[in-house]
Amino acid sequence: MTDTIYGVLGSALRPKTVERIYDIKGRSENKPFIVLISSIHDLKTFGVNLTVEQKKILAKYWPGEVSFVLPVSDEKFRFLHRDQKTLAFRLPTKSDLVEVIKIVGPLVAPSANPQGKVPAENIGEAQDYFGHKVDFYEAGKIRGGKPSTLVTFVGNKVKVLRQGSVLIDSSDIHRTKKSFWKRKN
Repeated sequence: MTDTIYGVLGSALRPKTVERIYDIKGRSENKPFIVLISSIHDLKTFGVNLTVEQKKILAKYWPGEVSFVLPVSDEKFRFLHRDQKTLAFRLPTKSDLVEVIKIVGPLVAPSANPQGKVPAENIGEAQDYFGHKVDFYEAGKIRGGKPSTLVTFVGNKVKVLRQGSVLIDSSDIHRTKKSFWKRKN
């Protein structure tokens, strides 16, 4: 369970786990998963380099329900970026999920549905979709049932790729707001 919609989670650093989730979901091979991280510092694991302005923008929206598509060109992560040379990353708001990520490492977190089907809204729907194909299920409440908002950087500016649970006006993204990440550092 993530903090947006039900997901199928697994280690983002284990190629066999990632491939298993692609198989379970019947997902298109060229569509990368969103990767959940425990802090902005986890981006270093993937070789992501950010400008000072980009870090400020991330700090405004993280933790939160906004996923940022960032460049990841290292071939060792091809199993994740699927030749796209980018990955979407998100720092969740759920503290218990962040604690799990701190222990096990970054997680892939696609929605809990086979490709082309509506995402599961409860544990029963997820079980109907996947049965015994997943190792275990964890029940929880979903907040609104919308996926994260997906954005990318064009230089130091933001482009919205998918409006989701957080409405973002690209022209408004530079306004300052205190954030959890800034308070922690």
